[in-house]
This record gives sequence, structure tokens and C-alpha cells, in this order.
Amino acid sequence: MQGGKHVNTRTTAIIAVFAALAVALNPFKVPAPYAIFLYYQIWEIPIVTAFLLFGPKIGVATAVLNTAALFVLFPGALPTGPIYNLAAVLGMLSGVYSAHKIVAGRSIGRKEAALTIASTALGAISRVVTMSFVNWAFIRYPPPIGFGMLEHVVTALLPAIGFFNATLALYTIPAGYILARAVGSGVKAEMWTPRT
Repeated sequence: MQGGKHVNTRTTAIIAVFAALAVALNPFKVPAPYAIFLYYQIWEIPIVTAFLLFGPKIGVATAVLNTAALFVLFPGALPTGPIYNLAAVLGMLSGVYSAHKIVAGRSIGRKEAALTIASTALGAISRVVTMSFVNWAFIRYPPPIGFGMLEHVVTALLPAIGFFNATLALYTIPAGYILARAVGSGVKAEMWTPRT
């Protein structure tokens, strides 16, 4: 019983630390030059790091806790904006998870590099597909759900939004790997691997 309590306390502490780091990094942002309503940020890196170090449950829990904090502290242009962010992060993490499942069962030379490349590629693709659907489905509605955009405007914006989501994943996932390896090395912990 005490062992279970210790695990739960440790898990809660890990989630809280990584979510707090994500929230602390939220104010740092740069507008995308091709779509000034989109911002490149670095706050998703700790979420990816938590996912890579401790697995999907902790990674997703960290993303959800961060979303709750965003609702209070940094909702953005829309009150429902944090839900869009959560969809983007979960879409990206599902791609990273898929890459781990694919690479884990194979004997590949330089597996670490292959895993980083596969995770980045699948994470970017999964994020773009997820957010293309989410934006197409919801930004047409009036606030607080969307921006009340007409169908042809939504369709015209999707390539820029897709490019944004792809390029954000292209630096977020590798940075998450670098940080996860550094933290794992510092605390003498191995990174999460899926059961094969």
C-alpha cells in the first residue's frame, strides 16, 4: 500500500514539475511572419520531455494540467484556445508514440537517431492532420468556439496553419529528445520505451 502511495506521490510531483515548467515558458513567443495570429513557442518542449522520459500517461497528464493552467493564465485570443493547444499537443504526441511502437520492435542501427527522426516526422504529420481537421471543423463558429470565419476563408488558411504546426513540431520534438536525454543522464534514468 505504501509503495503505491509513493508511486502516486512521485508521479504527481513529476507531472506538476513539468506542467509548471511549461506554464513558465508560455510567455515566450514569436509571431509567425506569414500568419501573425499564430505564435511559435517553446512551452510544449517540457511536455514532450515528460512523455519521452516517463511515458504516455505522464506526458498526457502533464499536457492536461498545462491546459487547465492556460485557461486561467494565458487563454489567448479565444477563451477556448487552450483546447486547440491540447488537441495540437495530443496529436503530436500520438505521432511520437506511433514512432516508438514502430521502431521499438525493430533492430535498427543507430536506433536513437532513427527514433528521433521517425518521432519528429510522425509527430509533425499527426499534428498537421489533427489540427487541419480541428481548425476546419471549429474556427468557422463564432466566439468562444471559433472566430466566425467563412468557409472559403477557413479553407484558405489551412495551408498556413498546417505549415505552422509542422514547423513547430520540427523543433519541439528534437528539443524534447535532447532535454529528455540530458535529464535522464543527470538522474540516471532510462527513457520510456513501449512494451513490444
